[in-house]
Amino acid sequence: MSINPKVSFITITFNGMKDTIELIKSIQTVIQSVPYEIIVVDNASKINEAKEIGRQYPNITCIRSEKNLGFSGGNNIGIRASKGEFLFLINNDTIIEEDNLAKLLERLDDDDKIGALSPKIRFEAQPRNIQYAGFTPLSRITLRNCCIGYGKKDDGSYDQPQPTSYLHGAAMLVKREIIEKVGEMPDIYFLYYEEVDWSTQIIKKGYSLWYEPCFTVFHKESQSTGQNSPLKNYYMTRNRLLYAYRNLPKLPCFISILYQLTISTGKNIVCNLISGNINAAKAAINGTSDFFKLIVHNNKT
Repeated sequence: MSINPKVSFITITFNGMKDTIELIKSIQTVIQSVPYEIIVVDNASKINEAKEIGRQYPNITCIRSEKNLGFSGGNNIGIRASKGEFLFLINNDTIIEEDNLAKLLERLDDDDKIGALSPKIRFEAQPRNIQYAGFTPLSRITLRNCCIGYGKKDDGSYDQPQPTSYLHGAAMLVKREIIEKVGEMPDIYFLYYEEVDWSTQIIKKGYSLWYEPCFTVFHKESQSTGQNSPLKNYYMTRNRLLYAYRNLPKLPCFISILYQLTISTGKNIVCNLISGNINAAKAAINGTSDFFKLIVHNNKT
């Protein structure tokens, strides 16, 4: 742990102390090339994980939030406490196995126009295929896109650095000036789509985003929410509508929201009902309802 860190690793724990400790161990074991600090934000876990992790690792910063502020809110707490020139927002259910951090920083140092990047992300489970090698742009109406390299073997085909439309929430390296010029991560989302919105705002300010494969993060995907959990259905439904409302011009926004309501969400609800996943169907309905409540509330305030 450095007194004058160049990089601030920021991670959130929510009833995930085992994973968080594995991440801390991997950082402390591997990273030697760059002075850094580690900040852990306990997002109102059932037990005080900040206290316990701080006891085991007294040289890192542990912060306890008594309220679960979601992915963006938790990261923003860590951002405010950080000292590094660069902020490495990283999921607690990840590990690092190689120290190419200095090379990763070079990408941001060498180009003033690059505001942030995400490294290569691979699934931690065997055969450790690629999860992320960049994103294609979202389509204007359906708000669908592709995660480049998803599920593919890491055979060198995705080792070329390139611009990307969006960062990946599991691992984002951000210049501090982004916070000063763009602002913190939007906390209206709570979970899902906040990094997409943030990426959009960064690009609107004239910066570019990059995928940089010289550094790899291994991710234990969906341990906390599940692939088709009611929680995921709720926030994906609500926040896709919210992203369109916040970021699209008027006519595309109207068409996109109409599409989400009639086709995308409708199909989701019907498929979950047919498969017997009643709770997931209800979650999608509630997500739609709460989107309208949210925008009505915001328009009044």
